[in-house]
Parts: sequence; C-alpha cells; structure tokens
Amino acid sequence: MRVETVGLFRVERDLLYGRVELLNINIRTALLANLGKFFVLLHNLIKCVVCKIGLFQFLFGTQWASTAAQPLFGILPFILSSIYGTLGAAIIGVPIGLLTAVFLSKAAGPKVRTVVVTAIELLSGIPSVVFGLLGMQVLVPAVAKTFGKASGACLLSAIVVLAVMILPSIVSVSVTALNAVPPEYEQGSLALGATDTETWFKISIPAAKSGIAAGVVLGIGRAIGEAMAVMMVAGNSPNMPDSLFRSVTFLTTAIAKEMSYASGLQKQALFSIALVLFVFIMGINILLNVVLKGGKRDE
Repeated sequence: MRVETVGLFRVERDLLYGRVELLNINIRTALLANLGKFFVLLHNLIKCVVCKIGLFQFLFGTQWASTAAQPLFGILPFILSSIYGTLGAAIIGVPIGLLTAVFLSKAAGPKVRTVVVTAIELLSGIPSVVFGLLGMQVLVPAVAKTFGKASGACLLSAIVVLAVMILPSIVSVSVTALNAVPPEYEQGSLALGATDTETWFKISIPAAKSGIAAGVVLGIGRAIGEAMAVMMVAGNSPNMPDSLFRSVTFLTTAIAKEMSYASGLQKQALFSIALVLFVFIMGINILLNVVLKGGKRDE
C-alpha cells in the first residue's frame, strides 16, 4: 500500500511539474511572438502620445473626451479602474478559490468532490459574454436595489463578475498543487499532534505554494485582460474610480467600445492604450515566470 501511495504521489508530482513546465514554455513563446506587436504599438505611442498629446498628459490626465471638438486623451481613470478592479477581484476570488481547493483536495468526500469539480470545469468553459449577460440581468439590478442606487452598473459589479471568472483558474491549479504534496509531510504533522486544519494550512499550503501562486497569477491575468463581461456591467463612463458605485471604464473596455468608429488621433490613442495594457499583461507573465522558477528552485 505504501509503494502504491508513493507511486501515485510521484505520478501526480510529475503531472504537476509537466503542467508547470508546459506553462513556462507557452509564456516564453507568447513573449517572443508578441515582440512584433509591441514594436507596432510602441510606434503608435511615440507618433501619437509623445508628439501630439504629451506622455504625461496621456498617462496622468483625468479626462477622456476623444470625440469632443477639443479632444482630451487622459487614461488615468482607465488605469486606476483596471488596477482597482483586478485587486478587488483578487481580494474576493483568491481566498474563496484557495479555501475551495483545500476543501476539494483534503476534506471533501468522493461524491461531493465529483460534483464540485464538474461545476468548476463547466464554469471555466462558459464564455465571458455569458458572465456579462448574467451580471447585467441579475447582479446589476441586485446592486442597485441593495444599495439604493439609480444604477448598479459600477465598479463593484465588475469586481464581483471578475472574482467569479478567476475562480476556475485558481481552484484547478491549486487542487493539482495540493494533491502533489508528499503524504509523508501531512502524516508527520498529524503524528506530532497537529489537527487536520493545522496540517492543511501550516504544512500542505506552504508545500504547494509555487503551484498555488501560479494559479493566482493566472487568475489575475484573466481579470486584467477581460473586456466583454466588464463592458456589460461596469457602466463604461470615463470616471475616476473614487467609489465602488461609480460607473467606470477599464483599459480593455475603452479599446473595445471605441475602436469600431475611431480614426486618426483617436485611433492612435486607442493603440497607445493597448500598449499600456500590453505592458500590464507582460508584467503578469514575467511575474508568473519568476514565481514558477522560484518555486522550482525551492524544491
């Protein structure tokens, strides 16, 4: 029985390492493939922002009026909305996702685990537009009614939708990482008198931290790059996100809602927003690469 357990652990560990290594290769390939896009966007940034708008005014301006007689191209509200929305989704989604992963890996019975895992897999396959539609029909009216607002299309609704959307990435990767923890670690902890809960949170989670971190960063990457669902629940007004109930525009939605009719300087400004978003996502990918390498060295 012990030989079978050790063999099963080695298989799960090898699967996890193979998944992580494949993810590492995909990240590097994506970074190389996107270099051409980066230089195209950089050319538009220099041509549009530096020469016509001004870099400081573009990045730190608080007003966006791209179709006005005297157009204004300040994207600070978009940047802050994206940052706040992503952080808010992480604050809600990461604890729920991690606790769900611990429950599925360590505490749930076979029947419950099968049902919950199936639900999470279905959740990961739902298109983002469906999340947006459900949020628009259910969440937005609920927020307006609960908090007595004229409209529930606001930053809070976007945060909740993003938090739900990042759960499958966090849960699935974290469960795989927790299942790969050597059983001897937990058995030794229990033999020393620790409770099951203490063992899970003080032994299993630290041992699986590199895999859990990978899942968290993947979830954050999805949150910061989401457009359609956010567009349907955030309100799409270029306001500063000074309240959870303010109608806001994210970097992704700013591009999506105006690109179809943009031209000239407006279109160049949208390409420049894409460069800012590109830098954000590149940073997430680099962070993921560093975390995975760090986790692998630790082991």
